[in-house]
Amino acid sequence: MAVRTLVLRTSLPHISATVISHLKHSSESREVAMNLHYSKLSRRIGAIATMTSVLLAGDAVFNKKIANGFDFGIVAPDQTIEQAESGVRDHAQALLEVKTLLESESWKVAQKELRRSSSILKQDFYTIINSKPGSQRPQLRKLYRDLFTNVGNLDYAARDNDAATVWECYKNIVIALDDILSRI
Repeated sequence: MAVRTLVLRTSLPHISATVISHLKHSSESREVAMNLHYSKLSRRIGAIATMTSVLLAGDAVFNKKIANGFDFGIVAPDQTIEQAESGVRDHAQALLEVKTLLESESWKVAQKELRRSSSILKQDFYTIINSKPGSQRPQLRKLYRDLFTNVGNLDYAARDNDAATVWECYKNIVIALDDILSRI
């Protein structure tokens, strides 16, 4: 019994302090306590949700293999004019080879190949256009814009399985490539 009393007396200040603080039953104190509890909880949930979305979205945004979209990095910083000029015809040919995929109506594969080859070609053309004198640039930029507008339209038409629009855009791409390559 002596041991039991000792244990109760040593624990008594902690118990009494807790009990006394909770004995106030006014609605105002209860509301303040609930708001404090919910604000801490909502901050924690918000922080967890933010970190989760950053971690999950980070892979999707920064992984180019997953994105399968257009590569918006227009300029390759270490690409020289000579490299761009030597590779532009090969990359243009790769863009035109999408025709075999379009003929077999492999729409998804055609879209991926179109995006891959057009992004490389876009970098080459942009580097070459910027190396030309200022008087030639506006005309080349217009041809560049027409070409890649048709590439985008072809991509959308392939997504929608619209064969008539696909072939119209492909024909426009061939014409635009011939025009640009003859001027470069």
